[in-house]
Amino acid sequence: MIEAVIFDWAGTTVDYGCFAPVQAFIEAFRHFGIEVTMEETRKPMGMLKRDHIRTMLSMDRISAEWLRVRGRAAAEADVEAVYGQFEPKLFSILDRFAAPKPYVTETVARLRDMGVKIGSTTGYTDSMMAVVVPQAARQGYAPDCWFSPDSVGGRGRPYPYMVFENMKALGVSDVKNVVKVGDTVADIKEGVKAGVWSVGVVEGSSEMGLSQAEYEALSDQEQKAARHRTEETFRSAGAHFVIRNLSELPQLVRALGIYPRMY
Repeated sequence: MIEAVIFDWAGTTVDYGCFAPVQAFIEAFRHFGIEVTMEETRKPMGMLKRDHIRTMLSMDRISAEWLRVRGRAAAEADVEAVYGQFEPKLFSILDRFAAPKPYVTETVARLRDMGVKIGSTTGYTDSMMAVVVPQAARQGYAPDCWFSPDSVGGRGRPYPYMVFENMKALGVSDVKNVVKVGDTVADIKEGVKAGVWSVGVVEGSSEMGLSQAEYEALSDQEQKAARHRTEETFRSAGAHFVIRNLSELPQLVRALGIYPRMY
């Protein structure tokens, strides 16, 4: 049976579309005269934030732009410089991006009724989570435990260690009894590397990159196309399952508790 579901935070359970870190990354790079695109910013989403910046600085276009604007290639010191701009920008807006996404509170309640424990991992640091966790709790979402990259020596996604810390804290007996749910490629890889069931959630994901208003303004055909693109990305990253939104999760968890492991 499934003993625990481990959720990501921004884009999965809170912050529909995962906009808080995106906005802060864009503004942080802009401080150094570098305009980055939404697509470039979202590609490493889910990673430890310094790793996210390091990945962006290594992208061909951003690397070339940094050289053109700054007159030299980006170095490790620049990762810290950009992070130094990113962190205060994120903190200034983080409390406004902690509202639970649709179906989160109902789904968590149903899972708990099924005897499932609720864990969580994140790309945020402990200090960032000190803002998000109480805000989300006041609005009805509080997992049994959470672990950030700070808990595992800075080895965030796609390393599996935050998942293992959740399993230890929750007293889970076997990786096959765990479901990891996330909204980024890094989330999917984290689950795969941990050896647990790895599930991508499409609507409101960072991978889709749309606000709730933007998504709902699309035609049925456009919504379907956006969901398909996101699902294909998750499956290419190794997702065992992809769900449209969290309302579909209890049924999947129930099925996984009945049928034998399929990989």
